[in-house]
Amino acid sequence: MISKELLQPFNYLFDSQLIDKIANIALIKSFKKNDIIIDIGQDLNFIPLLIKGNIKVLREDNNGDELLLYVLEHGDTCAMSLTCCMVKSVSKIRAIADEDVTVVMIPIENMKLWFNTNESWRNFILQSYQVRFDEMLETIDTLAFMKMDERLFKYLTDQVKLSASTNLEITHQEIAEDLHTSRVVISRLLKQLEREQKIELGRNKIQVLEF
Repeated sequence: MISKELLQPFNYLFDSQLIDKIANIALIKSFKKNDIIIDIGQDLNFIPLLIKGNIKVLREDNNGDELLLYVLEHGDTCAMSLTCCMVKSVSKIRAIADEDVTVVMIPIENMKLWFNTNESWRNFILQSYQVRFDEMLETIDTLAFMKMDERLFKYLTDQVKLSASTNLEITHQEIAEDLHTSRVVISRLLKQLEREQKIELGRNKIQVLEF
């Protein structure tokens, strides 16, 4: 059993009866930055509800290179995990803690039961599918229609919104992995953005001046 106070980010989404049920059956798990929360090929017995921190959701190609699909914030769940749970398949994504993270783990049998019996839960699941679908469409549009310098600057401004800070503690390599390109390319484009006075570079830090 967990404290209902921990579920406060979901109070506006779920009715009081559902909050009570979640508090009675859910587990709390904490992860440090860069910990793998869900991995590709993993059997899923729980779905995560994020109550603290951000989680990066990524796909991996045949060469082991990763592509960032979307980022989860507190109050979110992962639609890809929901899909895998519903059809009893293994995970097709990797979820990594973007900072220290706390999640509520809901057993999949409860997820399925509540979908049929609780309107607030059903609405939450369907809305989550829609939001994540829209975010993946945005990712596809970015890949298809934006040049790498535009993708990079959008990535940086998105990070500002997620962290609520214009000072980003991030390495060139981490950006390259998220954008599925090389560190050399990212470093060159960051220098270009600095010359354009859109950012200011430091050691493993980037200050975004324009967003």
